Amino acid sequence: MNFSEVFKQSNQLCKVSPNGNTVTCVQYRLVVRDVSTLQILQLYTCLDQISHMEWSSDSLFILCAMYKRGLVQVWSLEQPEWHCKIDEGSIGLVSSRWSPDGRHILNTTEFHLRITVWSLCTKAVSYIKYPKACQKGIDFSRDGRYMALAERRDCKDYVSIFVCDDWHLLRVSRTLTCVFSVWWVALNYKVLLYSLDGRLLSTYCAYEWSLGVKSVSWSPSSQFLAIGSYDEKVRILNHITWKKIVQFEHPAALDNTKTVYKEVERRPAVVSDELSLHDVTMGSTLFNTQSKYEICTLPVQIPAVKPDPDRANPKIGVSVMAFSSDSRYLATKNVMHLIDFLILFFLLILQHFETETQDLAGLEWSPNGCVFSDLFIPLLGPSGGFQVQSLNWHCSGDSVILLGKEQLCLCYMDTDPEEK
Repeated sequence: MNFSEVFKQSNQLCKVSPNGNTVTCVQYRLVVRDVSTLQILQLYTCLDQISHMEWSSDSLFILCAMYKRGLVQVWSLEQPEWHCKIDEGSIGLVSSRWSPDGRHILNTTEFHLRITVWSLCTKAVSYIKYPKACQKGIDFSRDGRYMALAERRDCKDYVSIFVCDDWHLLRVSRTLTCVFSVWWVALNYKVLLYSLDGRLLSTYCAYEWSLGVKSVSWSPSSQFLAIGSYDEKVRILNHITWKKIVQFEHPAALDNTKTVYKEVERRPAVVSDELSLHDVTMGSTLFNTQSKYEICTLPVQIPAVKPDPDRANPKIGVSVMAFSSDSRYLATKNVMHLIDFLILFFLLILQHFETETQDLAGLEWSPNGCVFSDLFIPLLGPSGGFQVQSLNWHCSGDSVILLGKEQLCLCYMDTDPEEK
């Protein structure tokens, strides 16, 4: 691994453009850099401190929202002299985002009174009433043609489907085959699957308990729906019958059907090593330390804390799930699992995941193993270094953006051209 110099940033607002050419760093100003050379391409000055920044889907525009002032500014990379300002006025602003076409902006007002859709092309304005105040109350179909919106009308919940061309409510059409899911987080366990014409295709309930669904994730192929539950289990539904085809558990005791790799004899300094399915160690370009992994003798007992399920917001269940791009593997969080739909591929036990800690451990998984690093860089920065709090992958897979409290740098991976 090789690291770039350190740059300033604020609020961890740094994102790579969809085309992968540029990276932005936000303070009161918006700085656009080339991701390979880190040279400044454009510099924009906003009217206030930026609360949210987002690229358009074609990487031609950048949206900057200032929630405290109810303002949104849009900048063009092709025409730096062009810009757009949207003022929501006294009605306020709590959320702003692009539509999939990158030419419409959706602003949600305070108290979720309405969503205002602004067109950059025609300057037309559309209003959508009754948006429900929930964690993920709006989503788009994969092709960007339709928008699903959770609504709250007359003390009842609804889901409305809008056509993104002109933002009108979708009429009943039997030719539409897209499916969307609705689930309850804290009330009860129920997942509803609807077609776009409003037909209820299936209802799934795994158990009757006071805690509902913990997390839900669609596979990139749309063939599988993964449901993470408070009972420490992941259930996979198929897209044909919408029935459960497999169930994965997160046991504290691992038997002989699993392969477990455990980190051992690791020094307390920074580690940046590559691991294959055999014990391999390799020092990084900056740090002269090593890490070693061994296959554990089974069975293995993983330390676990049993929280009280009767208390509010118990720390139990499968909270995070992510599919691989080919929909073959599923990563889940309680303990980090890499799961094939037929077998449990392997499990890597790290001390970082057994107890809560402020240190951030990085794992880059591949079919041949993983790269592990502590992501703490003491040699960089004017004050002797910064501690990484989050990271973002570049779409090429060759580099990672490391974000601290007020700084960032790029980590370039040493990738074999043939493997790439």
